[in-house]
Amino acid sequence: MGMLDALVGRLERWEALDTVGQPLAKAVGRVVAPTPVRNLLSGTMMGHPLHPMLTDIPIGAWTMSAVLDLVGGEQAERAADLLVAAGVAAAVPTAAAGLNDWSDTQGAESRVGVVHAAANSTALVLYAASLVARCRGHRSTGKVLALAGLGALLSGGYLGGYLSFARGVNVNHTAFHYGPDDWTDALAEADLAPGQHRLAQAGDISVLLVRDGDRIQALDSVCTHAGGPLEEGEIADGCVTCPWHGSTFRLEDGSIARGPASIPQPAYEARIRDGRIQVRARP
Repeated sequence: MGMLDALVGRLERWEALDTVGQPLAKAVGRVVAPTPVRNLLSGTMMGHPLHPMLTDIPIGAWTMSAVLDLVGGEQAERAADLLVAAGVAAAVPTAAAGLNDWSDTQGAESRVGVVHAAANSTALVLYAASLVARCRGHRSTGKVLALAGLGALLSGGYLGGYLSFARGVNVNHTAFHYGPDDWTDALAEADLAPGQHRLAQAGDISVLLVRDGDRIQALDSVCTHAGGPLEEGEIADGCVTCPWHGSTFRLEDGSIARGPASIPQPAYEARIRDGRIQVRARP
């Protein structure tokens, strides 16, 4: 295990961070509870999370401002200042989207997320102070503050990458769930009465089957957002709501009625043949 891995492992086990993280997560959860806010910050209408895309703006702006500060000379000063200002402005919605995503995490991921947020918040404060110093004519101070901010930004970026790629936070949990190409038995028709729903296995995937009269609707049972068990969720008004974080999917086609999910739920074709419920992937 490398030094960075060991350091992150200690953060994951540092339970004292929960004293900050848990109350903050509850507060953020209350703020993002309205469906329009939740959908906007989650990237529900985009088809993938909003936060990773927004991070490119402050990271790019602040990194290029450092290049101009170091080698651009006097003629690049205004451009460097503009990049610092652009990064500060973009960091605010980026942080909002990040807090929205982080509020759904628990345990080790939440603890690393607290430090990730603290590092990025430190970077924002340092760059804001750098901008003030530049506007007051204290360019050398502004450059030093910006370089310190870049260090905090890189630390936060490393932890953000760890959360996404090592811990799988906010990735599509059905990315490799394709469903059977041919009609495949999932359940006996007698085991699913009208108005009921059941968890069933169809080949390599588990499916949520919902019966409305003679009509069968089938969705992947694993929530795309965080892997929650949809079969344990509430079914109402033609939708199923994940019991973990409240993502709501339409049974008709798996589309999203409410975030935090940003990726639709895989939906499968279903039919009844010879007393058996069969499903297959949609074309």
